[in-house]
Amino acid sequence: MTEQIDDPRPDTAAVEGEAATLVAFLDYQRMTLEWKTSRLDDAQLAVRLPTSALSLGGMLRHLTRVEDYWFSECLGRLDSSLPPWDTLEWAAEWDDHVGFGGEQLRAEWEASIARSRAVVGTRLAESADALDLRYPAWDGNGSVTMRWVLVHMVEEYARHNGHADLLRESIDGEVGE
Repeated sequence: MTEQIDDPRPDTAAVEGEAATLVAFLDYQRMTLEWKTSRLDDAQLAVRLPTSALSLGGMLRHLTRVEDYWFSECLGRLDSSLPPWDTLEWAAEWDDHVGFGGEQLRAEWEASIARSRAVVGTRLAESADALDLRYPAWDGNGSVTMRWVLVHMVEEYARHNGHADLLRESIDGEVGE
């Protein structure tokens, strides 16, 4: 039997304005992942389903990298990747979490979110049309707007939160929306 717990996420319905709404929905998805990975020990974060290489620890590591790429590198206009991403092949972060404890994985993920929020706050304060400004992406082979990055990140988290639901239920039976 699965256990349903109280939903700790905030209600986003009262948020007004496009930028605030996009940020609120992204924070809602971030909080969903926090909820799905909370109260789990290192071994539980490494659990994989028999048919998948995904784990909640790998998911935290992957989303740390994605946060750093889209917000710090693209919107923040860094000249190069932040360590350890500057030497780690894309997609390797799914297995790179092995050997990291849950406390470290969560701390790195939370630090990446803090960096992301700072970049978004700075960009929004700099320009009234910040959502529409274009930023180079994909090694200069394209460009994106902040609006696109925020929507993409909501999608990125939502997709992985679906995976997290299945993983968490397999670990301890906890389910949630």
